[in-house]
Amino acid sequence: MKSPNVTIKDIARLLGISPSTVSRALKDHPDISQATKDQVNKLAAEMNYRPNPIALSLRNRRSNVIGVVIPEIVHFFFSSVISGINKVANEHGFSVMVSQSSEDFEKEVEVCETFRHSIIDGLLISVSKHTTEYEHLRRLDEEGIPVVFFDRMIEEFNADRVLINDYEGAFEATQYLIVEGRRRIMHFAGPQSRLIGKNRLKGYLEAHRKNGVVIDESLVINCDNFESALVQTQRIIDEGVKFDAIFTVNDFTAAGVVKTLVKNGIKVPEDVSVIGFGNDYMAEMIEPTLTTVCQPGFTMGEKAMQMLINRINSEKTLEPKTEVLPTKLIIRNTTKKR
Repeated sequence: MKSPNVTIKDIARLLGISPSTVSRALKDHPDISQATKDQVNKLAAEMNYRPNPIALSLRNRRSNVIGVVIPEIVHFFFSSVISGINKVANEHGFSVMVSQSSEDFEKEVEVCETFRHSIIDGLLISVSKHTTEYEHLRRLDEEGIPVVFFDRMIEEFNADRVLINDYEGAFEATQYLIVEGRRRIMHFAGPQSRLIGKNRLKGYLEAHRKNGVVIDESLVINCDNFESALVQTQRIIDEGVKFDAIFTVNDFTAAGVVKTLVKNGIKVPEDVSVIGFGNDYMAEMIEPTLTTVCQPGFTMGEKAMQMLINRINSEKTLEPKTEVLPTKLIIRNTTKKR
């Protein structure tokens, strides 16, 4: 009888090889050497391991299909990431299946379970902003399906990841506003449960400290989407809050800020400067055009896909890698020196 505690990952750890190699060895895959197959099957027998027959029948050979989970496909950033993923996937003979969680943890779990029971060789995922548990990802990992994070990750889950230098981007944006002469800079922040939100807030605060500007914590508001920005911006105007700049966690939030400021007769950038984050396509479509932090989505997709391919093709256990990509401040018309 199979021990409930014995997994492919356990066998991989004892033999010093990757879970995907164990999975392929158990399926007698031609890419795996006979010596490795013998080692894997011997240890599996000793540990009384028995694979899930349904999963085995579905994944009895390499499929060259990759699963991708994103929070929302509407964002230009994520569509850019998918383009980068597809480019590298096509170059290596892989097909890509994309699904979105719609920023819903339960939906993310459902999607991952569907992929786990499907024919995929690996998973690329940017988790929802509400994701704090990772049992659904652990199950994939234990069945020899490698996982690579991009943009958003679970810090406690030991896997490859490609991230944006969110701290650097936020620091540069805030410092630019300070150099402009702004001193009452609001930050519309993302969820602090995600590293992205934490690092962008950290960059904002550190720019104040390093430039000798007093930090007023009341100027930090949790607000990370267009609709919320309409409400929160109107609220601070109505309450008479003093501010001369707003740095937002993403461009859609910045668009809501700009729309509300203009609606209230507040001049952008003469009275209030605004900086977003993401360099979404709509940054050049609003009026005035939005100063924002550019994050290289296409490059992120390329690198994440290449990491996953390397993991799939390796017979050895590879140490998880983290690659952090640089940002760039794009100056447009929502900022101006006073």
